[in-house]
Amino acid sequence: MEKQYQVDDGLLQAFHLMYDNFPEPVQLTHKSRTILAINPAGKAAGKDVGLVCAKLGPPEGHKICQANKALKDQKTTWAYVDATPTGGRKFVTFWLPIAGYPDFYIHFSCGNRLDYSALRP
Repeated sequence: MEKQYQVDDGLLQAFHLMYDNFPEPVQLTHKSRTILAINPAGKAAGKDVGLVCAKLGPPEGHKICQANKALKDQKTTWAYVDATPTGGRKFVTFWLPIAGYPDFYIHFSCGNRLDYSALRP
C-alpha cells in the first residue's frame, strides 16, 4: 500500500512555478524517497508522483545519493558523476533541502539528459 504524505499547496505551487520549465527532470521528494511532485521533463523521463526514486534504475546508480546528508545538515549537497564508461554523460546532481520543510528536498541534475556543450550559441 502506497503511503500518502501531506504537502501544502503553497509548496507544490512554488515547486511548479520554479521547475516546470526547467529542461531536466526535477523532483520534490520526501525523506522516504517518495516523489511528491515532478516537473514535465521528469514525467517525460518516466518518473511520476508516488514512485520511490531509490527503486528507479539500477541500484548502483543510487550509491552517490546525498539526500540524507542534505537533510541532516540542511545544506545543499551535490555530486559529480562520470557515466561515460557506461555510455552516459558527465553531469552534476544536486539535493536541495527546503527551508521550513525538514523532511523534503528538491533533487535534479544538470547535464544528465542534455548535452549543454552542444547548445552553445
